[in-house]
Amino acid sequence: MTSQDSGRALLRHHGDVDAAPGLADFAVNVRLPAPPAWLRDRLVTALDHLGSYPAAAADERAREAVAARHGRAADEVLVLNGAAEGFALLPNLHPCLAAVVHPSFTEPEVALRDAGVPVHRVQLWPEDGYALRPDLVPDEADLVVLGNPTNPTSVLHPAEVVASLSRPGRVLVVDEAFADTIPGEPESLAGRADVPGLLVLRSLTKTWGLAGLRAGYLLGAPELLARLALPRPQWPVGSLVLEAVTACCEPDAVAEAEALAREAREHTAHAVAQLGGLVVVPPDAPFVLLRVPEGERVRQALRDKGIAVRRGDTFPGLTPDHLRVAVRAPEEFASLVDALRVVLEDR
Repeated sequence: MTSQDSGRALLRHHGDVDAAPGLADFAVNVRLPAPPAWLRDRLVTALDHLGSYPAAAADERAREAVAARHGRAADEVLVLNGAAEGFALLPNLHPCLAAVVHPSFTEPEVALRDAGVPVHRVQLWPEDGYALRPDLVPDEADLVVLGNPTNPTSVLHPAEVVASLSRPGRVLVVDEAFADTIPGEPESLAGRADVPGLLVLRSLTKTWGLAGLRAGYLLGAPELLARLALPRPQWPVGSLVLEAVTACCEPDAVAEAEALAREAREHTAHAVAQLGGLVVVPPDAPFVLLRVPEGERVRQALRDKGIAVRRGDTFPGLTPDHLRVAVRAPEEFASLVDALRVVLEDR
């Protein structure tokens, strides 16, 4: 394997690889092990319609639900097979130079590089709390991609700083896969139709336990969405995804997501207090970036104790001493804290 192939393989590493059956999973940032009962019931009912092709009316209902949730128009919504599909569609814009802000979710860079798009890495650093610095983004970049809040640093960038990256001839892609895990979604741009070239990606995976279904959506100007969707096949999204998107964007679900986000905020504060000086920067989302001595040994030792955490060195700018851990309820998180304490003392 060449060094280029090895680097590409690292970018394709995700938390589900670190997790395995039988391990306590702190590697994957999915809050629920399965959809809640009301959502499961909606999906079960939808099974009775799988003998028919996904209907245009179902797609319209899903887009209208998303539009109402964010104060947008239905033609500003594109339903996706998970947010990752949105990244896979970006090469359809034929950018000349893509700037990808790191450390962050690596799939955008993989999709762009695989399509032959030149990629410039905009590296953020812990010395200033991984703060977004627009001056680091090349003026000539006609595509900019960043996460907000950012995975794995759990940093939430100010909305106006993110929006300042917009300019004529540039597409600004903001990955808001974790936005609904933060109470009030304070820095979200999902409702902004006034930012030229803005595309906002949202995921339903994290809050609703839908990683196996792949459900998400894009928000943006209709003409921009049309360019992205042009090569998609007929019936690009299945009936179950359309039902999930509709259900999870209805007012009762949005209110439940807000309640879950407030609960997660309390759990995150508890986790930070337990982890002390291992936390790299104060987290905004319900996952925490740690830096521990001999990180790879610690990760393997935790695995031997039945606990999976996410390795950090596959994110550009991080090292083997970086670990990402998903926040769980205090009684569950205690098992990680106790095991980590023992492993560090054994050192």
